[in-house]
Amino acid sequence: MTAPYTPRLAHFGMFCRDLPGLTAFYRAVFDLHETDSGKGFTFPFDIVFLSASPDQHHQLVLASTRGADAPSTVMQLSFMVQSLDHLREARRRALAHGATAMRGLNHGNALSIYFADPEGNTVECYLDTPWYVKQPHGDPLDLDRDDADIWADTERLCRADPSFMPVGQWAARFAARARSD
Repeated sequence: MTAPYTPRLAHFGMFCRDLPGLTAFYRAVFDLHETDSGKGFTFPFDIVFLSASPDQHHQLVLASTRGADAPSTVMQLSFMVQSLDHLREARRRALAHGATAMRGLNHGNALSIYFADPEGNTVECYLDTPWYVKQPHGDPLDLDRDDADIWADTERLCRADPSFMPVGQWAARFAARARSD
């Protein structure tokens, strides 16, 4: 018997104008390491492969062919962190390295910051919560507040939403639906 078909998203690639500059940004903000670089054979442009995991050769691929006037087509590029302090550190690093349009959102199921990288691509950095509420959902998030206050407000906002449930219950429902699809 073969394993079930379960593809998973593994990495993201995007075109950029300033390959060295954007490489430096993602290395500095998210501790990504360059694993390889060079001119592509099938894709004949300069490419940099970046990863933070020894289990993944690349998590982010940057390619050099974005035109000077070409707008970003990235809806969002998301990075997960493990704590509110890590979310604050991502904010600090991003701002120190040229990010703009910084904003915080409490999605109920996640606490997020969004910002524009130096080429205008939208980047999200987020922390999961133990709760589910129907998405899209977005309340303001002020990371300058105390952790206990942020968590208490998040739980209160989630419990007030009619779609609220613990994330474990949501995951069980998802698994049941996936088996029946």
